[in-house]
Amino acid sequence: MQGESFEEDSAGKAYKVKTRPKLEGVASAGRLLTVLTAFRRGDAALDLAELAERTRLVKSTIMRLCISLEEFGLIQRTDDGKYHLGMEVARLGSIYLEGYGLGQRVIPALEELVAATQETGFFYVRRGNQRLCVFRVTSPSRLRIDVRPGDLRPLDQSSTAQVLRLFDTPDSGADLDDAPIYTSGTTDPHIASMSMPVFDAEGRLLGAMTVSGPLSRFTPEKAAAARDTLRRLASSVSGPSGGSGAGPVA
Repeated sequence: MQGESFEEDSAGKAYKVKTRPKLEGVASAGRLLTVLTAFRRGDAALDLAELAERTRLVKSTIMRLCISLEEFGLIQRTDDGKYHLGMEVARLGSIYLEGYGLGQRVIPALEELVAATQETGFFYVRRGNQRLCVFRVTSPSRLRIDVRPGDLRPLDQSSTAQVLRLFDTPDSGADLDDAPIYTSGTTDPHIASMSMPVFDAEGRLLGAMTVSGPLSRFTPEKAAAARDTLRRLASSVSGPSGGSGAGPVA
């Protein structure tokens, strides 16, 4: 049965807290999650031998579990018999971020960014060796970048990918004064982008706020003019109610 305990808030007032019921999990569900959580940052695809080593499960069991995971889009099997995480994981990740109210802060900031630059604004998070577009506000121009929320892109040398790598951990040594980062022609020879990290209240990286457009419009000069705006808006999104846990960026 679920019980109750009492804790105190910051004002010293006691309130009830419901405790977890003392129940055991389902073994088969536990094995499914063991396979799913065996994937680590940097993994592209894993074969049965690698999954068996990480999960301590026999290969025949892993194969049966992966069939179930495939049915729900959580794992995909490649033609050479390896496995990688499926798109459903990315979808759940975006729902997770929205559940914490991040969209309520990011989307208005992206709208302001787009209004100031007339280019498309994005918010990306890292997913292993890829970057996931979570939010997008499109440019009013008919010539614009066609990346949609839910799309995955490689962790290449674009400004977004560089930010997601450089600021991935608090002790990475990355200097916030070097951001935002501007790149052109890395993913596509005709596209330029500029990105700034966004942090949570503890200074951990949440994602990258990016403005991107055709290189013919979003030139280095135009990016330089938008630099302070991007820094200010990324800082306004950082933390639970604005203000980066990694220190001010403006």
